[in-house]
Amino acid sequence: MSIEAAAVVATGVEQLALRTPTLPPATHTNSFIVGTREAVLIEPASSYPEEVARVGAWVASRQAAGLTIRAIMLTHHHVDHAGGARELRERLGLPIWAHAATAQRLKGQVEIARMLEHGERIELDGPTPVTIEAVHTPGHAPGHLCFLMREANVMIAGDMVAGVGTILVEPTDGDMQLYLQSLAQMDELDTRVLLPAHGDPITDPRTRLRFYIQHRLLREAKISSALAALSRDQPVQVSDLVPIAYADTPPMAWPLARLSAEAHLIKLVREGKVEHAATGYRSLR
Repeated sequence: MSIEAAAVVATGVEQLALRTPTLPPATHTNSFIVGTREAVLIEPASSYPEEVARVGAWVASRQAAGLTIRAIMLTHHHVDHAGGARELRERLGLPIWAHAATAQRLKGQVEIARMLEHGERIELDGPTPVTIEAVHTPGHAPGHLCFLMREANVMIAGDMVAGVGTILVEPTDGDMQLYLQSLAQMDELDTRVLLPAHGDPITDPRTRLRFYIQHRLLREAKISSALAALSRDQPVQVSDLVPIAYADTPPMAWPLARLSAEAHLIKLVREGKVEHAATGYRSLR
């Protein structure tokens, strides 16, 4: 089984891109082995049998080289991140660690052996010891965790940012207010490199994180302006706002844009800038 695509992306961190059912233009999710003697597998992303087999071969090759894999760790519960968790737990005989909110979302599907909390540290011994700190970053998903490798100042960023495509924040699992707060929290950590789930390493984290925040706030301003213009006489639906607020986005992407717009509107309702009733949304500006 070929694992030629695996690459060292930081000291004690190896990455393998797995084919997953994710939103285009992304087609793969990055999985990571972290550690130089004791190690963990992060992002058991794919449930496709051939990709599960690739991960199994990857782990076996690293075990043969002297690594001891202690656990499988999840950033969050979405299928393109945790899709292979159950299969790999059975194949590799490893426990799965995740945030409690992720465990709740996967209840009855995947057994979580250890709940990881914000600030919790996992010490991995080896020629170059690695300390992984769990950083709770809700917003894209309630139990989303990033994993900061303290010594290298490198963070596995899950779905907080992307090296290809964008990040969807939608009303069911997402929370736009928390997402923006989590991006700001990541910015304050001032990491050297971000390792996203989709795409290549991000070597300018501060620039990228601040761009994401600014982009969201600019989009929110467009949504707010469109709502103020359209809702003078009566409340409007989210679908009425999308062609205006997302005029710079191809219409084929508007179904996803509608989800994002609704997440922004929920945030604005909480802030007292918008009201929501059964008939739709109305600006309070």
